[in-house]
Amino acid sequence: MDSSEAGGLQALATRALSGEQGAVADLLAAVRRLVHRYCRAKLGRLPGADHAAEDAAQEVCIAVLTALPRYKDTGRPFEAFVYRIAANKVADAQRASYRAPVPTDDVPDAATAEPGPEQLALDAFDAQTVGRLLDTLPPKLREIITLRVGAGMSAEETGRALDMTAGAVRVAQHRAMQKLRKTALEDASLQVAP
Repeated sequence: MDSSEAGGLQALATRALSGEQGAVADLLAAVRRLVHRYCRAKLGRLPGADHAAEDAAQEVCIAVLTALPRYKDTGRPFEAFVYRIAANKVADAQRASYRAPVPTDDVPDAATAEPGPEQLALDAFDAQTVGRLLDTLPPKLREIITLRVGAGMSAEETGRALDMTAGAVRVAQHRAMQKLRKTALEDASLQVAP
């Protein structure tokens, strides 16, 4: 979403609250694009991550639709309202994934081009290592890195989601990256395989 779309999200929310035909559908489509990237970034390490991200994004849309009549414009960006709901739905999905059984496919009859067990193990190790590295950051910096790097959001989009200025997001991201580099260099167990 670019900056004109972001202002459009606030305007769409206002139009939807006033009962304008089609505004709710347009708002939900814009919200879905916003939260799907976020959900993919936050749930990417889970088994069945693609399905979990789709489900979480759908849950966020339902929750936004349900909460929309109670939404009050307090001067904060509408994205902050959506982001708060998304963070709760992602946490629910993460908790549910730890309790869910992991289905396995049948043994294939022929070789596939998909990554083998070795590559999957290396990828899982790298994802765990990155997760441990991110866990060394304070929650706000971890969210900034997740949104900027994992979800590919711009500094402006991240700022709207976290109720910060784009400049503050860039400064915090720079500090977080410096801390991650320092931590990785000091702790050999946190270095990602080349």
